Amino acid sequence: MFFSSNIKDKNSKARAGILQTDHGKIETPIFMPVGTVGSVKSVHQRELKEDINAQIILGNTYHLYLRPGTDILYKAGGLHKFINWNRPVLTDSGGYQVFSLSQTRKIQEEGVKFKSHIDGSYHFFTPEKSMEIQRFIGGDIFMAFDECTPYPCDYSYAKNSLTITHQWLKRCVKWCDENPEFYNYKQHLFPIVQGSTFDDLRKFSAEFISSVHADGNAIGGLSVGEPEEEMYRITDLVTDILPLDKPRYLMGVGTPWNILESISLGIDMMDCVMPTRNARNGMLFTWDGVINIKNKKWADDFSELDTKGTAFVDHDYSKAYLRHLFSANEFLGKQIASVHNLAFYLDLVKTARKHIIEGDFTSWKKSVIPQLRNRL
Repeated sequence: MFFSSNIKDKNSKARAGILQTDHGKIETPIFMPVGTVGSVKSVHQRELKEDINAQIILGNTYHLYLRPGTDILYKAGGLHKFINWNRPVLTDSGGYQVFSLSQTRKIQEEGVKFKSHIDGSYHFFTPEKSMEIQRFIGGDIFMAFDECTPYPCDYSYAKNSLTITHQWLKRCVKWCDENPEFYNYKQHLFPIVQGSTFDDLRKFSAEFISSVHADGNAIGGLSVGEPEEEMYRITDLVTDILPLDKPRYLMGVGTPWNILESISLGIDMMDCVMPTRNARNGMLFTWDGVINIKNKKWADDFSELDTKGTAFVDHDYSKAYLRHLFSANEFLGKQIASVHNLAFYLDLVKTARKHIIEGDFTSWKKSVIPQLRNRL
């Protein structure tokens, strides 16, 4: 993996870079649509390529392990071939899903025992098992197995959890060193910084993660309920420690304003289910602000969904038509809204990159965030 970020903002830690993988290059900062089970919900792969121009998407280890299973993925030649996607893929480790299954899982030093949400069957994930599954999936970038701490949590729990996460990372690295890729391209392991909202734990974790000399690094355990300012504070702290010559991935973030603030703190990669999940419930993100398309006020508004955007749906469909589709409970409404939101998010990071290159990112960010947060 080659990463270059020679262009930096003078008034923040924002930077514009190029991340090269065997399935193509990624221009950073980048937002990555989430394709949990091998599909970005309500969105066709053709739309991801042609209308949204997604440079990379995510796959979910926990869900893909349960369905369709590693045997099917291996027979298909990996996730890329299975879903007909020839651009980069990132896979998470299953750690976050284990975190979300708090009522049906048991964490121990060896790994995590959990109960399937599909049929109630029990499974056991170890760091080695997570690595093996991700080899079968075949993501260009794959994540070390970790425990995502809840918010809030006490210091003792966060410290013990961090110890386990670091031990698991050592086992992940060892397994990867001893087991080559299954397919004819390179996979790149990203460790994950944890430590909840405790400064000393985050510093220690960031230093430990940096010492692994991985191809990239991630920040986890944020956007799990903590106030925005806490998320920004911890991100700022950690990016001061993580190496400058490696991409930084902030996991699970977030709103359009979260994304811009995170970019200003030195983040290169982000993902979140928000654009598609909110779209399916009628919430649109636009350059003018946030729209609840189900509101009656849009019933006879025949203007484009986003008068300032570049998403294809802006020119093809009106607010009135999209509201009608939601009122009629037509699946097409969710599809249009999902494509729109993802296209907006990709337009947002593309525009942020442009302003970093032009040298006015900080002033532009300050001017645009109040607009983005506006409820229309």
